[in-house]
Amino acid sequence: MTSFSLGDTDFLRDGQPHQVISGAIHYFRVHPDQWRDRIRKARLMGLNTIETYVAWNAHEPRRGEWDASGWNDLGRFLDLVHEEGMDAIVRPGPYICAEWHNGGLPVWLTGSVEGLRSSAPAFLAEVSTYLRRVYDIVAPRQIDHGGPVILVQIENEYGAYGSDPAYLEALVAVTREAGITVPLTSVDQPVDRMLDDGSLPELHKTGSFGSRSAERLATLRRHQPTGPLMCAEFWDGWFDWWGGVHHTTDVATAAADLDELLAAGASVNIYMFHGGTNFGLTNGANHKGRYLPLVTSYDYDAPLDEAGNPTAKFFAFREVIARYAPVPDELPTAAEASPAFEVPLRPAGAWADAAASAAVTAQPRTFDALGHLSALMRYDAELPNGKGGLLVVDDVRDLAWVSVDGHPVGTLARTRHDRAIRIPDGTGLRILVEDQGRVNYDHRLGEEKGLYGEITLSGAPVTGWRSTPLDVADIAAQIDAQIDAEAGDLSPNHERDDGPAAWTAEFPLDAPADLFVDTASWGKGYAFVNGFFLGRYWRNGPQRALSVPAPVTRAGANRLVVLELEHVLEPRVVFVGAPALGDTEE
Repeated sequence: MTSFSLGDTDFLRDGQPHQVISGAIHYFRVHPDQWRDRIRKARLMGLNTIETYVAWNAHEPRRGEWDASGWNDLGRFLDLVHEEGMDAIVRPGPYICAEWHNGGLPVWLTGSVEGLRSSAPAFLAEVSTYLRRVYDIVAPRQIDHGGPVILVQIENEYGAYGSDPAYLEALVAVTREAGITVPLTSVDQPVDRMLDDGSLPELHKTGSFGSRSAERLATLRRHQPTGPLMCAEFWDGWFDWWGGVHHTTDVATAAADLDELLAAGASVNIYMFHGGTNFGLTNGANHKGRYLPLVTSYDYDAPLDEAGNPTAKFFAFREVIARYAPVPDELPTAAEASPAFEVPLRPAGAWADAAASAAVTAQPRTFDALGHLSALMRYDAELPNGKGGLLVVDDVRDLAWVSVDGHPVGTLARTRHDRAIRIPDGTGLRILVEDQGRVNYDHRLGEEKGLYGEITLSGAPVTGWRSTPLDVADIAAQIDAQIDAEAGDLSPNHERDDGPAAWTAEFPLDAPADLFVDTASWGKGYAFVNGFFLGRYWRNGPQRALSVPAPVTRAGANRLVVLELEHVLEPRVVFVGAPALGDTEE
């Protein structure tokens, strides 16, 4: 069997110096039928290794319901890496950040256990169970067992969060007891305090950065006096948030920084090689004084774009890598534009008006209190004495549509720091609240969603609330079934303009194909193709098109379901030939 170890200055593969040239692909952000294609293209760029996080909340969204199949088949993903003749790095967290909702931690965990990311016994007990399940998959696939895995990372940028060596020691113990024998690493930004707090003597320290490579490597070397230098996250792009711009990095500058790293003999993991997509409701959010939910695309301005096609950065990086390692002569097949066409949208009726059958409570209940994992909660209450006034909420998480007697009044947005809105006289108050994505960084992990705290009207508490969870995926499936039952005959009484409305479209394809749905003429909501949840759209931008992976389409008839929260400007579906990620700063 092949061996992999740490030498005095290099990684050693069967005792010989080895430079790891890796790229990140998150299996949970790519359709499983497209894993092989993305991995192969990584090899064609000259990479010898694939790195992936493991998202705990993808595998176990509800406590005890562990899933390692389909999209979550980490074992198959690692096997495909091995079949391509490449190595693998696994980063199981338990915290991963990754701009992924809740930083990869399950909501059931963050809502029930104290002492997140610490040596608190209750947290360690849950984490240990999780890691053992992951290592059941990883351990037999280590390089000294004939598999691809050469490194396993402990925690993730822990020095930016805490300083609890007992916690890290417990993670190392569980990892070794589970049969992980390959070298264990940590990663932190090249800041003295973070490198000190985020690791242990028995962990090999690596850095995360995207520029000033020589300076950052020098800082890392002060904290890791021997062994190989490695940038375990070489940031070659950045992520986007709703209402912002599409972030890009200069190709030549990024290639020069990569060249500087490799010329220094350092190993590297390019974050990201292929970003993929935050399908469904999996996007995270930032909050550094202002809540900023992240977009559905995770293109990241990576060498391989969201559609899986090589960019200028791919070829620039390939040219750099060829100076330090063998690069295959073969190039990826030139990308073809996705089919471009237009079909009409047809109204399919209201979709957020389910009966308010929940028990009445004094205060609104949060998503977390009801174990609700979907995007929306509807809150209904009677207005005291039928009078309006100034409605004040302690906190809205994250976006609320307020209406009285079915008439829209306005919105309250966490991003805008809204807490108050004036409402008219009436009898029925309704507040529809969207969880726009859970913060994936720092100490806001696990915060509750929905209407939070006390609600007052003209200074007096509003009580007697019914809290109704709305599962958007279930609602879309019901609309699909309704259309099938009606044989596609949607009558005009489905149309409405005073609240959330569903829309559908049928479109034919000659064969399965990657598609991009232009959402610029829609408002805000969720889209599904053939029952597959594409994710969120929002006219707020920057993202203007949703990715549709070819494996969810089919030859013949296909169906799109749109759950619109606000207003469709034009009742049409426009499919465009390429991703539309929005304006940049240039």
